[in-house]
Amino acid sequence: MNDTRSLVLIVDDNATNIDLLVNTLKDEYRLGISKKGETALEYAAKYRPDLILLDIMMPEMDGYEVCRRLKENPSTQAIPVIFITAMTETVNKTKGFTLGAVDYITKPFHAAEVKARVATHLALAAMKVQLEAQNELLERMVAQKTRQIQEMLDGIITSMALMVEIRDPYTAGHQQRVARLACAIASQMGLSPKIIEGIRIAGLLHDVGKIRVPVSILNRTGQLLDAEMDVIKIHPRVSYEILKGIPFPWPCARIVLQHHERLDGTGYPLGIRGDEILLESRILAVADVTEARSSFRPYRPAQGLEAALAELRELRGICYDATVVDACLAIFAEGEFRFECNERPATPDFGEKLLPSYR
Repeated sequence: MNDTRSLVLIVDDNATNIDLLVNTLKDEYRLGISKKGETALEYAAKYRPDLILLDIMMPEMDGYEVCRRLKENPSTQAIPVIFITAMTETVNKTKGFTLGAVDYITKPFHAAEVKARVATHLALAAMKVQLEAQNELLERMVAQKTRQIQEMLDGIITSMALMVEIRDPYTAGHQQRVARLACAIASQMGLSPKIIEGIRIAGLLHDVGKIRVPVSILNRTGQLLDAEMDVIKIHPRVSYEILKGIPFPWPCARIVLQHHERLDGTGYPLGIRGDEILLESRILAVADVTEARSSFRPYRPAQGLEAALAELRELRGICYDATVVDACLAIFAEGEFRFECNERPATPDFGEKLLPSYR
């Protein structure tokens, strides 16, 4: 039957001290004995004792050096070390604690004290192991719950995006394509993964406010009246109202509110300009116009990617942030991004009817 008692290593070059410690501890613990520092290090690395009683004054290698090497070795650094010594000066004890020892037992030994200190530090070590195991378990549980919450959030976001697409099948997949492109642009710009995740979510939800726009306007194949265009322009505000109460760790509601703003102040709904517009919104604006110009709309056939990129070049630094435009042009020039075919809705065949790209 295996002995499950804790293993204590006694390191001392004095046979009398060893005998005293062995007689004190043998009934409660398994014991290892070493009379030299080098053999103590070898024993500790091989058998991993639960605690080491270590004399300081030893030939060849003193206890301080043994302790230092134990703490440098990843396989032995967690073993509690109690110094056993005749030295009582505070400076000697301080040096030992600095090296990583957990306690001192002063010679001459008292059996009750030795037993008490050994038992206390073994219990503390066991509790530390249990605590570390519990922390690992909690971390796994938190990670699992985080994944579940993320999956739930993604499902809700996808459902919200689908509500718009169900009402406007001509733009099915638009929000997903814009989100993908916006994330690619942000990555090209070197933004952090955390910021990029916020852009992704804002991209998936940037048109959710169109749920308030009548289907007859969304699917209109002719030129819109000014009053109808005014209705279209309310969708960023509606998106903001829908999203502002959701405690995202990113300013998603504000990003969506500003995604139709332009650097020169000609955008909507706020008419703000330049750096007043969030960087995330400037990225979303470029992704949005690129996808919209490339894809079919009820009022015009798909104009293609080259037409979209030409508009970006023409209005770079005027309507669209120059750095964002350059990043967008670069990822297409380098072939790092393309709209997937299965993301696109079918394109009906009828004559071109142009409308401003901000629709």
